[in-house]
Amino acid sequence: MSFKNALLTKNYQAGGTIEQCTIVKFGSSDEVVVKGAAATDLLIGIVDIAQTEDGNSVVSGDRVDVIEAGIAELKLGGTVTRGQLLTSNASAYGVAAAPASGVNNYVIGRAEASGVSGDIIPVMIGVQQIQGE
Repeated sequence: MSFKNALLTKNYQAGGTIEQCTIVKFGSSDEVVVKGAAATDLLIGIVDIAQTEDGNSVVSGDRVDVIEAGIAELKLGGTVTRGQLLTSNASAYGVAAAPASGVNNYVIGRAEASGVSGDIIPVMIGVQQIQGE
């Protein structure tokens, strides 16, 4: 069952291999995105279903739809509880944002369901920066 409710989807060029349902950031030039790799990356959205024959990933130069507002489906890289703010791990999967005191994290949104590593859950996109206390 899909919980996706995309309000704003923008098409970009992939600057590398990107899986569906993962977090992306801007690449090295305008209109190019690459996978998110850290909580300190300037995250912009979540990749919708990848437009490839296998439906799992796109490669550099392919077109990719990125959901930038609304509810998107995100693959998790750890245990998450509904309501937690999420950021990216090194694989562009969603993990709970937990910055250390004085450290900034960029957040892609809020978990709408609980899950564990490998699960795909709905996320209310709300890009923001938070600082640990």
